[in-house]
Amino acid sequence: MTSEQTLDTPSRRRACRHLALTLACLSAVVWVARRHWPVLETGAVRLAVADQGWLLLAAAATLATWPCAALAQQGAVPRALPPGRLVAAQFAASAAHHMLPAGLGAGAVNLRFLIRCGIPIAGAATAIAVKGTAGVIVRGALIAVLVVLCPGVLHVPRVGGGFLVALCAVAAGAVALLAGALWARSRKALAALWAYLRAVHVRPARAAALWGGSLTFVTLHCLVLIAVTRAVALPLAPLRVALLYLAASGAAALLPTPGGLGPLDAVLALALTAVGAPAVAAASAVLGYRLLTAWLPLVPGLLVLGLLIRRRAL
Repeated sequence: MTSEQTLDTPSRRRACRHLALTLACLSAVVWVARRHWPVLETGAVRLAVADQGWLLLAAAATLATWPCAALAQQGAVPRALPPGRLVAAQFAASAAHHMLPAGLGAGAVNLRFLIRCGIPIAGAATAIAVKGTAGVIVRGALIAVLVVLCPGVLHVPRVGGGFLVALCAVAAGAVALLAGALWARSRKALAALWAYLRAVHVRPARAAALWGGSLTFVTLHCLVLIAVTRAVALPLAPLRVALLYLAASGAAALLPTPGGLGPLDAVLALALTAVGAPAVAAASAVLGYRLLTAWLPLVPGLLVLGLLIRRRAL
């Protein structure tokens, strides 16, 4: 076996595992969709006669997400990037995100774009990691704030005190072992990441772009769902809808399906119905959100992706 074959074997195995898990999730989604098809069909009909004004607001919020993603990516890079191509790359990355599992498509597009802009591959990968980390932190902070503002929306399962202590002890031990195993291997990478973060935050404009773009991006996605729920006359408070979206999208991110297809739809619909939304209205809201943020931009995004590749911007 050659060295190239040896290096490729782990990657192929990981790809096969991701593909198998993705196919399993999609098969489960198809089964659930067939079982609940009357509710989905009625929800689609309700969406077709929804309030057009609220749907236009949701569409406008969707269009604004890509400049915000571009702003966050620019904030993660010390040097200036071409703004027009940067926004186009984010639009193309969103389409690629819905074609490959676990965010691989969006990451590959952004990595290639940054390399084409003259950034070394290590710096480009670090910039993408910084942007992703900022997004996770922003989502976590928003969830914490909304949990305080909307008590009782998210329910934590009740467990015994002894079980909880044991669970925390096991989790702490696992984290300690994992950190000890990774520390020796990742010291240089962590040092490089810390130096990169300092280089970004030394410039207030870059830091503001990174955190402001990440916050606005997440907020706009919440606004899209809120506007769609208003369009289908779903009687839920906007802050509750935002909290349910953030929690559902965080849970769906644990499964590596393309663009969260399946898990996000199921978890979000379940979350909406759990707080009192009718099943048909919840299905209409999820369908509307998906239509605006995933299905309608998919073909134009792939066309932009092909154009960027043809012009050697990727």
